[in-house]
Amino acid sequence: MKFPCAHFGTCGGCKFQDMPPVAYLQMKHERVLLALARYGLENAAVEMPSSVLPFTRRRGAVAVAMSTHFAEAGFRAARSHAIVDLKECLVLTPPLLSAIMSFRDLLPPLLKAGEQGELRLTDCSNGIDIALKLPRKPSSHLLKSFAEWARRSDVIRIIANGDIAVQLDEPKVHLADVEVAIPPNSFLQPTRDGERILQQTIQSALDGARHILDLFAGCGTFSFAVARKASVHAVDSDRPALAALESAARKAQKLKPITTEARNLFGRPIQPIELKRFDAVIVDPPRAGCSAQAAALANSPVRRIAYVSCNAETFAHDARILVDSGFDLRWIKPVDQFLWSSHTELVALLERR
Repeated sequence: MKFPCAHFGTCGGCKFQDMPPVAYLQMKHERVLLALARYGLENAAVEMPSSVLPFTRRRGAVAVAMSTHFAEAGFRAARSHAIVDLKECLVLTPPLLSAIMSFRDLLPPLLKAGEQGELRLTDCSNGIDIALKLPRKPSSHLLKSFAEWARRSDVIRIIANGDIAVQLDEPKVHLADVEVAIPPNSFLQPTRDGERILQQTIQSALDGARHILDLFAGCGTFSFAVARKASVHAVDSDRPALAALESAARKAQKLKPITTEARNLFGRPIQPIELKRFDAVIVDPPRAGCSAQAAALANSPVRRIAYVSCNAETFAHDARILVDSGFDLRWIKPVDQFLWSSHTELVALLERR
């Protein structure tokens, strides 16, 4: 493998690709420690990050554009709106990179000179799922071209401006060995290996719990992981994701009961009186964290919380709320799913004193 890649220094991603591996992981570890220290949590036990391998990121978003003479598809340049036309990528799975590069051939009739769009891709268990954002709706002739390209390129679904343009199969992923047919634009963990580390860590942290609440559950990334031993109530505002979770749960074998609830946890957090029936909670909020829900958890009888975050700063803010209410921050396990970037995933265990 060649380091750094051909686009290093130009592409806006992978800015730490030239760092020695040990120094790189130490840097990520220190970033988590600094975020915690800003909230007075400097004594927390933080493990060194676990890291995923190159070529394993299964979802990504790239810009596409037509210049006067040629098509471009790639990530934005550092501190710029310019597009770095991808020739290689050490982060994305090979099927994703191949699809991005071959999609250029479809761009001339889709975009006029100077126009741009966006291509979001997910490498699923049975092929590639694509969502397109374009300046205008594709014509019926272009939809035929999409279908022909999809068959050649192991692409099973194309959503164009919110409408299904091509569907050769339902895109599926396996979450803790449960097959889930995912709706368009579903949130998934960036890598399969990182997801597995998080699932196994949560299973261990919540071992013995009988009734678990999974907040911001999505399609069931963590619900299925803990449902082998505990009943689960999964809550999210994304109704299609919850429908996918419910459908998969009905077909799965040897799971404890899984129920779902569609709810905006920012506007209407689960309240302490509702939390009485749960002995453990999983929280996996967006990057902004979930301070209102953390405050409700702080005032509840819940004894164990597994908190997953892709933002150490907002995690530290929410953890401070919980620690001040009587929780101990037992440990934090960073997981480097965002290779060579400044971002780090983490999972933490908080237990009431």
